[in-house]
Amino acid sequence: MDEEELEGGRFFMRHYSYEDWQQYVKGELNVPLREELEDHLYTCDQCLEIYLQAVTENETSLPVLPDEYNFTDHVMERVPFNNKIVSNVEIVPSVPVTESADDIVEMVDSVPVTADADKKPLYQRAGFHYLLAAAATLLLMFSGAFQSLASYASGMEKPIIQEKKPKPSVTEGVINKTFAWMDSLEKKEANKK
Repeated sequence: MDEEELEGGRFFMRHYSYEDWQQYVKGELNVPLREELEDHLYTCDQCLEIYLQAVTENETSLPVLPDEYNFTDHVMERVPFNNKIVSNVEIVPSVPVTESADDIVEMVDSVPVTADADKKPLYQRAGFHYLLAAAATLLLMFSGAFQSLASYASGMEKPIIQEKKPKPSVTEGVINKTFAWMDSLEKKEANKK
């Protein structure tokens, strides 16, 4: 667990030392501690920085890939292929790099096209959705829905702008009430005479 409880029910995050992260990088930790450190990396940026420093320092001791550029191809060759899991994907050998554009065009033409795309119903095709969206947009434009929406929005903005008159401060309010009170006193005095 990354958090430990202090007195009073407060929690603090536990950080791991640089030596712990070096042991992790070198693969010298037992499985439970290794998993604990991996989980901790998801939540702690400070330990992630320390981990990256440990990786950088131990970079020369880490194994080197013999053929970096073809590593993915070698891994994919070792993955067992099961036709039941992937049924509609056809594996085509990678296209060799050539300098002639005619060779590339011939290779592209020779790639078999599957008939699975034709089996989809019309409503599941992407083109149908694009046409439907375009038709709905044209219908709304020509019916005036967008125009009425724009005028409604501008009508809603005007009252908001008018309501934004500056509210008098408390001091101004007190002064105004004082003057109003003094004016009422003067009127009473004038009425008595």
